Amino acid sequence: MSSEFVTELTSDTFDAETANGLVLVDFWAPWCAPCRMMSPIVDVVAEKMKNTAKFVKVNIDESPDLPARFGIRSIPTLLLIKNGAEVDTHTGVMRPDDLMGMINRNA
Repeated sequence: MSSEFVTELTSDTFDAETANGLVLVDFWAPWCAPCRMMSPIVDVVAEKMKNTAKFVKVNIDESPDLPARFGIRSIPTLLLIKNGAEVDTHTGVMRPDDLMGMINRNA
């Protein structure tokens, strides 16, 4: 479910891709209806804010160690990481303006 502006990460690529800069991580699963609602919102925001943050997705079924590592119990969960450290999180569907606000607050 990656797009031109959103990259799919795995357990093997996660640390390297989130070590530097501002990164929005979308934890999702294909069977999750709210995740499917959130996906196009993340895509739109990723295109608009491509110069502010990197946008990535993690399929929790394919990389179950990553949600466990961050204590994620519900999806979709959006995790904002800055230079390798968690700075903000949101669980559930967000409006595009709210997501952009979350990113701008931490940029």
